Amino acid sequence: MVLRIYTRTGDDGQTALFGGGRVSKDDARVSAYGDVDELNAAIGVARAADPMPRIDEVLAPIQRDLFAIGALLATPHPEEHAKQLQKASLTDERISQLEQAIDDCQAELEPLKSFILPGGTAKASALHVARTVCRRAERSVVRLRHDTEVPAILVSYLNRLSDLLFVLSRVANRRSGAGEVTW
Repeated sequence: MVLRIYTRTGDDGQTALFGGGRVSKDDARVSAYGDVDELNAAIGVARAADPMPRIDEVLAPIQRDLFAIGALLATPHPEEHAKQLQKASLTDERISQLEQAIDDCQAELEPLKSFILPGGTAKASALHVARTVCRRAERSVVRLRHDTEVPAILVSYLNRLSDLLFVLSRVANRRSGAGEVTW
């Protein structure tokens, strides 16, 4: 028997949430976890572009974190599914690790004196795209928080991640010898 990827259950514009229930595909919750999924894909593109092991080692666990964030966002009643969501935990330690990575990158960079236009190498450009997708995901999660309870750590994580993606783009350009174009 062939397992098909299509189910046809979403043909009416509805989708299932983790733990049950269906909502419109343009629901704020679906938009939020969809933007986080897009961010994960953008980081995958950044990892594939001009591989740089030290940068890619920072990005790999972030992709796993984003799966966890997506699972948390897709679950309207996490307390009812705590056992299934054990793998989807996110701690303040992860935020601290992102901050340490930012500090490590900044130690390698010249201080900013003007705005930087996105670009440079394929790696840096992909990281800039991931940064902008991250900001959109952050806005979507904040929008969702207006209507429903969302763990505050998710917004903090995405906020810190966009900063990290920015400095990683600068590091990628520096390590490759490409200069930055300022505005």
